[in-house]
Order: sequence, then structure tokens, then C-alpha cells
Amino acid sequence: MPLNLVSLSLVDSPVTVGEGRKILERDGYVCRYCGLDGRASFENVLVMRVDFVIPRARKGKKDASNLVACCSPCNTIKGTHVYASFDEAKTHVLARREELRKVWQATTARP
Repeated sequence: MPLNLVSLSLVDSPVTVGEGRKILERDGYVCRYCGLDGRASFENVLVMRVDFVIPRARKGKKDASNLVACCSPCNTIKGTHVYASFDEAKTHVLARREELRKVWQATTARP
């Protein structure tokens, strides 16, 4: 098991390509947070990842029940936070995406 350099604790190893493919297939290549369909376009599939619901850095296990299909943006937003439930994590990720969208729209609006 690798060592987490932040917490100096052992963490479960990342998923292999084969393990990740199984999780993506199980979830239909759809991000469990925002619903992005990885099969809708080549660009979408490029951003698909597998997320540890309870992060590896927080001793989350490499178990199918702790892994979900996830797009890169949602994975980045969720980070290593630990939530009481998957639904709480999803609510946070979607709210944060909307906040970031509003900031982006305000800063990129043309007069």
C-alpha cells in the first residue's frame, strides 16, 4: 500500500485500468455526480475517471461499493473531502459546479 504524504498513513492503491473499466461499464460511463455521458462524445469519454467516494487519502478502500464513474471536473471539485453520504457529496459537487459556472459567466460576459 502506498503512503499518503499529507497524512503519513497508508492508502489503498489506485484502481488498475481493468478495474476502472469495470466501474465505468457498471455505471454506464455516466458521471454519478453531474450525469455527464461519457459515451456521448469522444471529448466526454476523455474526461471520465473513477472516484473513490471515501477518498484514498482518508483510508477509502478500493472496493466496488466505494468506487463510482466520475468526470474530471466533478472529481476535482470533490477532492479529498469526506461526506456523510454519497448524496451529500453529490449535492456539494453540483452546488459548487453551479457557483463556478456563475463566476465563469460573470467574468467571460462580453459587453
